[in-house]
Amino acid sequence: MHKIRTINLIFNFISFAKLPLRMQRYTALLALLVFLGNNDYIFCQSGGVNRDKYRIGIARTSENIIIDGILDEAVWGKAERTGVFQRVTPTDTGFAIAQTVVMMTYDDLNLYLGVICLDPTPGKRPVESLRRDFNFSRNDNFMVFLDTYNDQTNGFAFGISASGAQTEGLQYEGTRVNYSWDIKWRSSVASYDDRWVIEISIPFRSLRYNEGDREWGVNFGRLDLKNNEKSAWAPMPRQFPHCSLPYTGTMMWDEPLGKAGLRFSLIPYLTAKSTRDYEASDKFTWKGNAGLDAKVILSTSMNLDLTVNPDYSQVEVDRQQTNLDRFELFFPEKRQFFLENSDLFASLGTQTIRPFFSRRIGLNSPVLAGARLSGNIGSNWRVNVMDIQTGSRDDLRASNFFVAALQRSVFSRSNISAFIINRQVTENVDTEEAFPGNSRFNRVAGLEYNLATADNRWTGKAFYHQSFQEGASLQDAAMAANITYSSRFLTASLNQSLVGSGYVADVGYVRRTGYYELNPVIRYKFFPRADAVISHGPGIRADMFFDTSTDLTDRQTEISYSVEWSNLFTTSLEASETYIKLMAPYDPTNTGGEKLPAGDAFGWREVGASFASDMRKPFYLSAKSSYGGYYNGERWSVSGELNYRYQPYGSLALVMAYNNISLPEPYNSAKLVLIGPRLDFTFTDNIFFTSFIQYNNQIDNLNLNLRLQWRFAPVSDLFIVYTENSFPAAYNIKNRGLVIKLSYWFN
Repeated sequence: MHKIRTINLIFNFISFAKLPLRMQRYTALLALLVFLGNNDYIFCQSGGVNRDKYRIGIARTSENIIIDGILDEAVWGKAERTGVFQRVTPTDTGFAIAQTVVMMTYDDLNLYLGVICLDPTPGKRPVESLRRDFNFSRNDNFMVFLDTYNDQTNGFAFGISASGAQTEGLQYEGTRVNYSWDIKWRSSVASYDDRWVIEISIPFRSLRYNEGDREWGVNFGRLDLKNNEKSAWAPMPRQFPHCSLPYTGTMMWDEPLGKAGLRFSLIPYLTAKSTRDYEASDKFTWKGNAGLDAKVILSTSMNLDLTVNPDYSQVEVDRQQTNLDRFELFFPEKRQFFLENSDLFASLGTQTIRPFFSRRIGLNSPVLAGARLSGNIGSNWRVNVMDIQTGSRDDLRASNFFVAALQRSVFSRSNISAFIINRQVTENVDTEEAFPGNSRFNRVAGLEYNLATADNRWTGKAFYHQSFQEGASLQDAAMAANITYSSRFLTASLNQSLVGSGYVADVGYVRRTGYYELNPVIRYKFFPRADAVISHGPGIRADMFFDTSTDLTDRQTEISYSVEWSNLFTTSLEASETYIKLMAPYDPTNTGGEKLPAGDAFGWREVGASFASDMRKPFYLSAKSSYGGYYNGERWSVSGELNYRYQPYGSLALVMAYNNISLPEPYNSAKLVLIGPRLDFTFTDNIFFTSFIQYNNQIDNLNLNLRLQWRFAPVSDLFIVYTENSFPAAYNIKNRGLVIKLSYWFN
């Protein structure tokens, strides 16, 4: 049935491509919306795919459980055990070579897990380091995924590496996890030659769930790198990630879950900072600061986060990028307050049309205070409301940032969201000249429909956003519709976006305005029986932009072929063709040279290859190179990352990007180098040191960042951070700073 639908989709797409552009725009939007609603109805079901087939009971205990990795408490001998774990990759048929046994129990305060990870294959268990929030694919590990709301969409993930490192995250959109979440929980690992054993204690106060429930969705996953095998208790197709909540089994409580009651935690901090700006001929300045975060649990499904005078000096520096783009580069948010419980905000729009992007708040002006209310209202409604007040600095006025989103579950796993975002200048400003270049307010409101069928084969989104600012009209809108079909062999997607030239999202990330985009992608995988290859297959992608007069301004078409080898090597070949008509003058090297004039059109072709080696080895490498035309000249680029792992204490990485651009006179040619060695060392599972150096000749800068973190108590840290920027040639210092920050979590 799915193959017939897929074939029809391909032929419909070919027929669609023959229509005139105006017909394509409206026909596709209408067809996608109808298709989304129709398929969501077809696949509608009350429970997940595995909820009735894979079930495990959990019973209360009065026994005192010591978290030491030794399952010597009597309750572990009586607890129900999981059945046989099944493979997810490299093939999703058959039983895992390295089996896993999981048991669960609970008391008034905590959920407990006892886990036995059998390890019949001789050799050292690969782990990257002892660092918290480890990289899933680079460590032998065990994961538990909890669908506490029984919606197969939102939940919690907890993981333990074979070295005992922890990670935890908030799950959203069914198959995605935000690992920036940080809470108190305990675990311990005991290692033996033929197995490693885990004990876990997760406080109920750290979880959110609906009072009175008798069941949760649950799945347990294992990554065994020695056998290149990923396995799970409740099975899933290999095209989906390990954390897929649509494929969880059922955890059956022996009695209904009770109320949590009002609880709160306080996290005060103190900082001492010394900085000097050499370019401004300043002397060293010292500054002390203090602030407070608070977390209030209002119910089992609702919590309130507060912050007063927050400080983000311990946040790691951004990884620099060579800027060869005509539009703004994207750098991810790294500040804890903005990351926690933010999935409703972060999932609004698309990657290039984000109505809300928290990095717009407080990076260049101080955050005075903020509050966020998030959680579930009943079984079908979710809410997230955040309000932030910033102070003034230089020409930036004190402003208030308010964002609210309300989501309603529909059908099996789909939902409808409504949101509003408001930036309002709160400082008294008598004239427009006192606030140059910006209106006094900007608001964006919108509706979104997110499709996800019960088996996750069909996913998609359709939305309409409207911006409001001084002098705005009702035409200042953005809309999009996209759909993706994922099967074992085929992945096909079609994305459409229409952004008005007057659409303004001051608190968002919108790369460009005044365009219509059409972006189809098709990928196919073959799974041969040969031992040397896991999978291989082609991919075709096209990305086309049209201006408001429906004239083509950008087009990139790419054909690729990828191979995944049994030894964990991956290789890929790509060929692409690009067409760009400049809408504004542009220097292709972004080095301040002569600009190509607006209105000129350019077309060129490129070929490239990429490679990644076996990450289980102490040395592993990834590299990518391309060669071909570039505007009115040529470009050769190569980028890569070389890693060495000193197990289990840390790793040394060298990240490099090189672009050799040749353009005719009078335009700048350039050899752009970006190189950054990074040392990540973990003395213990509570003491971490990171050293990051970035040399970038495009901006003539050498950046050094040294960061020591001591987690002396759960979610309580001492940070010592040194940062320096200099001119590389003579090593003349631009600026430097030293920060010491201490925070402690009081329950």
